Amino acid sequence: MDLSHDIGGDLMLDAGSGLATVTADDWVRQRVLRRLLTNPGDYIWDVGYGGGLRSQIGNVVAAGQIAASIRRQLQLEAAIATSPAPQVSVSDSGNGTIDTTITYADAADGTTSRVALTVGGSP
Repeated sequence: MDLSHDIGGDLMLDAGSGLATVTADDWVRQRVLRRLLTNPGDYIWDVGYGGGLRSQIGNVVAAGQIAASIRRQLQLEAAIATSPAPQVSVSDSGNGTIDTTITYADAADGTTSRVALTVGGSP
């Protein structure tokens, strides 16, 4: 049993004000977001862990670089199936942010899920 925790937030509570547990679908989503948003070197138990997308905020970065970084990180995530390969869509919103949509299959049961993420904006 794992606790529900979205990166950047507090532990979540259930209806009875106890600590909420996470469903399998949300567990994988939380792992993907944590991996992509953690800067390399910030996770002291594995300094190479993380995609560093947060470090791109305020920088000029090509959408293709972000898509490649996301794909590399998803290949390292054990919770994501390698076949079918995850699909990453990246588009420049024109206002200093990059919108991403990631479609992946859960390695445990093969269910397909989608995560949307916006990268960029003011630091």
